[in-house]
Amino acid sequence: MINKDPMNTETPVIEIQNLVRRYGRHDAVNGLSLTVQPGQCYGFFGRNGAGKTTTIKCLLNLLRPDAGGVRVFGLDPRKAEVAVKSRLAYVPDLVAFYPWMTVRTTLEYLASFRRHWNRDIENDLLTRFQLDPTKKTTSLSKGQRTQLALIGAICPEPELLLLDEPTSGLDPIVRREFIETVIGAYQSGDPTRRTVFVSTHLISEFEGLIDEFTILEQGRELLSMNADAARDRFKKIRARLPQEMKLNLTGALQVKRSGREVEILANGNCAQLLAELKMHSPEELKTESLTLEEIFVASDVLKKAVA
Repeated sequence: MINKDPMNTETPVIEIQNLVRRYGRHDAVNGLSLTVQPGQCYGFFGRNGAGKTTTIKCLLNLLRPDAGGVRVFGLDPRKAEVAVKSRLAYVPDLVAFYPWMTVRTTLEYLASFRRHWNRDIENDLLTRFQLDPTKKTTSLSKGQRTQLALIGAICPEPELLLLDEPTSGLDPIVRREFIETVIGAYQSGDPTRRTVFVSTHLISEFEGLIDEFTILEQGRELLSMNADAARDRFKKIRARLPQEMKLNLTGALQVKRSGREVEILANGNCAQLLAELKMHSPEELKTESLTLEEIFVASDVLKKAVA
């Protein structure tokens, strides 16, 4: 885990310490620890079955930890469930509504549980998503149900948005607009206080919003980093050599070759590797930062580099 600034005494929005949750003999989450500070957009990445949804349900007191603990806004959600849930909104990966309600009555029902509800945002999102307020929820598609759940989560303007695969079922255009415009606008409305914790496999689409991330593998933390620090540290170097030759590159995490084409993964030593490659007079030499999705794909290799 990365070290937080010891001078920052602000209460974290989420604290998870050595969390363990089992299903029978299977450890769905095993010793997970992470901290989310106010105002962050925190990415929670992992393959299906990695333990992401189980972790989120522990934060919501929908599941009880077998060991370790969680705190939300500095509170134990088991002892202060109402106080915690009144300050957050949750969108699960599978959403369902009362079948006899319309879109409008569903939103009225959700608003009745909230002290604050922004009607301007509600109307704007209904228009943006082209949702008919008179439609029964049973007639909505999966994507439309997700849109309705997202409206219900954004309108109270909570301090914390817990999103579990929030764009599942949305078409690419609506998905991108929601991520870039809706979530971006939600955070910019109060950037020091509003926090997003998002579990997603569509990592590339959240690329520009993520401040920090944790990659989960079989219930364990595989890698946790600040997103900008990760992009600065992990680089991909592409080179085309004048001829096929043997390379002995110092400190390269990974080297892939296809004839004269070489792709190298660098761990904070990009300048050194470039200098070594230039000694072979490459015809082409390019460097770029890894995206968060590429970091996720290569996380097994990168974990060894930061251990």
